[in-house]
Parts: sequence; structure tokens; C-alpha cells
Amino acid sequence: MGQRLTQIATRTGDNGTTGLGDNTRVSKNSLRVHAMGDVDELNSNIGVLLCEDMPEGVRTLLVEIQHQLFNLGGELSIPGFELLKPEAVLALDAALAEHNATLPRLQEFILPAGSRAAALAHVCRTVTRRAERMVVALEGQDALKDTPRQYLNRLSDLMFVLARVLNRHRPDGSVGDDVYWKSEKMAKPQT
Repeated sequence: MGQRLTQIATRTGDNGTTGLGDNTRVSKNSLRVHAMGDVDELNSNIGVLLCEDMPEGVRTLLVEIQHQLFNLGGELSIPGFELLKPEAVLALDAALAEHNATLPRLQEFILPAGSRAAALAHVCRTVTRRAERMVVALEGQDALKDTPRQYLNRLSDLMFVLARVLNRHRPDGSVGDDVYWKSEKMAKPQT
């Protein structure tokens, strides 16, 4: 693994390249760097989400996800290396089952809206999907383990579920709901 940064302004990227964890240099426009950047952006968005009021169990889960995303970013930065373990995917499966069990079944599509925390969770969901697409694109060029793709796929589902959980959580103890899509085309005819 490459050395940790001791200074931030190294000027080594002024030529449009960046260093990977194995000390190779690649274009800042490479698929690998895009995937790393999308995972970093996701982790940062989760950091913003964590500024919101939420149930303690959701907070603990999101902090663990941040650590796993750091592992994923490290794995992406070192070709052929494994940091994100399959157990991390299983942990997301367990969290999905736990939080889905508390929610009513969806009858309609929902909008990425509601409380501020829920809306931020939806932003995290969409950034997760972008990161997943970039990892899939990278897999077409470089060999990757299955865990990064599986983790991001599961995480996007979990962020959707957590958005619904957060829409129901209110600091004042009241219970909120999702914001449902009102499609004129799909509306049921009134009889």
C-alpha cells in the first residue's frame, strides 16, 4: 500500500495524473479515478446526512457504511487488492431486512422528498447508483472482485429504505410519511 500523505499540495498532479496506492500514476480521467471519486463523493454525502437528526441505530449504521466505503475506495486505488470483505455485503442485507420490516408496503412510486434527512438519503442513493455504474464500467477494463459492485448495489437499495425510515422519523415524536408520485397517466379512473 502506498504511503499516507504527509502534505496535501504535492503538485504531482499538475500534469493531469494522480498516484494510485500501488505507486503507479494514471490519468485523472481514468475509469478507476472516476470510480474512486464517485465513492468519495458518496462518503461525503453520507457525512452531510449524518448532520441531520435520525434514530441512533441509523446513525451507527451510516458511520459503519462510511468506514466500508473508505475500504472500497482503498481497494479501488490499489489494483488487485482486497479491502472490502464479502461480510460487508451481508451486513447490508441484514440492515435491509431489519429496516424494511418496519415499513409499510409501497403501493405507489415515491418522490425523492419529504424530510431534509430523507431527501439527503435519496441524494446518497443516486450517488451510490452512479458509483455502481462506474465500478461496472471499470470492470469492463480491469479485473475487480465482485464485492465492490455487490456492496454498491445493496447500498443503493438500503439508502432508499433508509430514506423511507427517515421520512417517518420526526424529532417531535410525530410520524411522517413518504411523498407519493401523482401520475395523471397512471391515476385510477374515478367511478
